[in-house]
Amino acid sequence: MNRREAQINKSKIRRIRQRRRNILLSFMTFFLVVSLSVTINSFLSSAKSGDKNNEYKYYKSIIVQSGDTLWSIANENIHTSYKNTDEYILEVKQVNHLRDDNITAGNYLIVPYFSSEFVN
Repeated sequence: MNRREAQINKSKIRRIRQRRRNILLSFMTFFLVVSLSVTINSFLSSAKSGDKNNEYKYYKSIIVQSGDTLWSIANENIHTSYKNTDEYILEVKQVNHLRDDNITAGNYLIVPYFSSEFVN
């Protein structure tokens, strides 16, 4: 093999190595871009879910006024987490150990309410 053929062979080997290096770099770049995209998307998703207001359930004591009914009290304090007014009233009755829907003016009732403020 003469000198010219040796240079051609070295040149071919160099081009093959360069092509392999370029392919490897392309795969690494693709993997890096995909990884960063997934990471950023995950971060943005958790940031979006953190934006919503958390609402906490509390209980308060109220004085039953003349003319109040469980339905009027429910309409003043009900939250969207309840399916309907009857569900809210059922909870009020359970918390206050009421056997029926009768309430008396001047008595106290414990009623649930929701707030976005967390009280420790």
